Amino acid sequence: MTVRTSSGFSRRHLVQALGVALALGLTPSWANPPATGAWPTQTVRLVVGFPAGSSPDLTARALAEPLSKALGQNVIVENKVGAGGNIAADFVAKSTDGHTLGLMINGNMTIARILNPKVPYDPLKDLAPISLIGKAPLMLTVPADAPGQTPTDWLSQAQKLGDKLSYASPGVGTVAHLGMELLKTKAGIAPVHVPYPGNPQIINAMLGGQVQLALLPPAMAAVQVRGGKLRAIGASSTGRSPVAAEVPSLSEIGVKDYQLEIWNAVAAPASMPSAVATKLAAMVSEIVRAPEMRARLFQQGWQVVGSSPEGLRNRIESDTKALGDIIRSQKIELN
Repeated sequence: MTVRTSSGFSRRHLVQALGVALALGLTPSWANPPATGAWPTQTVRLVVGFPAGSSPDLTARALAEPLSKALGQNVIVENKVGAGGNIAADFVAKSTDGHTLGLMINGNMTIARILNPKVPYDPLKDLAPISLIGKAPLMLTVPADAPGQTPTDWLSQAQKLGDKLSYASPGVGTVAHLGMELLKTKAGIAPVHVPYPGNPQIINAMLGGQVQLALLPPAMAAVQVRGGKLRAIGASSTGRSPVAAEVPSLSEIGVKDYQLEIWNAVAAPASMPSAVATKLAAMVSEIVRAPEMRARLFQQGWQVVGSSPEGLRNRIESDTKALGDIIRSQKIELN
């Protein structure tokens, strides 16, 4: 006979959950079973809104294996590409199987509705924050043969070229798009926007001469910079960032009062029970803070955070205001 606790949760399941906690080095408080019973009971999907090889995809695939071990269930990564990640975010928000999560970027969890009231989900109401994984500045990146011997020289040339230059982003309303529109006003440049499905396609476009600049995640930029194919002009941070200490900040080359961060996070449908969300957040936080994973994410260009749901919710609220201000001031909207 299986002995059950007062909540209906078997002692066998409780022991298994506590075992996972101890294996992760966590205090076992998160392992208390939710009122809805054991979770997960089937394969967990981790949905990404960008192509294979993109920064969110790499993070999701790094997280999937240790999370699978911690949960005792398979975790599979699914790419649902389009609309700057909003197709995937909408899919997660509307999922009802109780086993679908999203690996998302700032824009999907903050200003999607501000940018376009027709977006079919409300990030503040339809998504449950789980954990902020990592944060990073963006790198203003240009082809290796771009004019100007130094970052300051390049900026001077870009100011003269005006709309003869074009820049790429992973889509209208992404942080890279908003950041470049803000940069145009702060730096006195005027490149024309060309959206692409994701950063791998942006890099190919820059290498092929279709576009002349982009704000890229630091790790993706670094690979091309080390290979001599692209140049890093500056980081979108107030000072030098630990993830790219050799790159000057944009403020160092004369772009004043400019600061912008990207981040990625795990989210779930708002229908996820709070006890499950708390348990999952503790798992994700512990996984990404482990030394080996911290080093792996640093190589991908992320400063690890590993927050609680409340910590992520606070970041969502602050970024919704900051990015919303850019949208309104620059009159950015979907065509």
